Amino acid sequence: MPGGRLTQSERRQIALGLADGDAYAEIARRLDRPTSTITREVMRNGGPTAYRAELAQRATERRAHRRRHTSPRGSDAQAHGRDVEAVREYEEMFTTVLMQSGLPKMLSRVLTCLYTSDAGSLTASELVQRLQVSPASISKAITALENMTLVRREAGERRRERYIVDDDIWYQSMMASARSNAQLAETARQGVAVLGRDTPAAARLENVARFLDFVGESIIRAAEQAREVLYTKAEATPGSTAEPRADRG
Repeated sequence: MPGGRLTQSERRQIALGLADGDAYAEIARRLDRPTSTITREVMRNGGPTAYRAELAQRATERRAHRRRHTSPRGSDAQAHGRDVEAVREYEEMFTTVLMQSGLPKMLSRVLTCLYTSDAGSLTASELVQRLQVSPASISKAITALENMTLVRREAGERRRERYIVDDDIWYQSMMASARSNAQLAETARQGVAVLGRDTPAAARLENVARFLDFVGESIIRAAEQAREVLYTKAEATPGSTAEPRADRG
């Protein structure tokens, strides 16, 4: 399987495949590339409806030029002997996956920055510096992520708020999802009485309510059982294999 950057010819083939309505996996097979490579390429260059081979090629050349002539600013990329280019590639992939899950691009970029920072927290100015966007863009993204319980704010030095993704965020997000399911289930169940219990529409809503009840209860049960995993840290001693340790302290 070939590695390295996509060529302009490959990008033209991607554009033709998208125009024909081909799936990413099918395009990837034709190019002998991983599906993730095609997905990432398309998502960071306008998405399946706006992808243009020439524009994608120029954007890639501009990114490569910036990387050669600038060093990472306010970034953990070079810490611990990391490969800066590998870190950047991973950040792009993480952002793409978040976008595929339904998050808008800016929210995905901010969340990626937070998760790939060693501290797990950044200030607005640090996010502006890393992403090279306006403070207003960061503010809007943080507000949206906070409403989704994916980040939280904490007072920092000199009145500078820090935005944090910590161990409990995913648990809280799952619980919020369960509450949303419960609300939908209750709304569906109210429709049963309104539409008449013996009608097809009421039967459909009753089934929806039962389904959402089951899913919501399953989410709560699984989240409670797995919560300790979020606090697991690896303990390693010379010559031994790391063992997970739950640490809530």
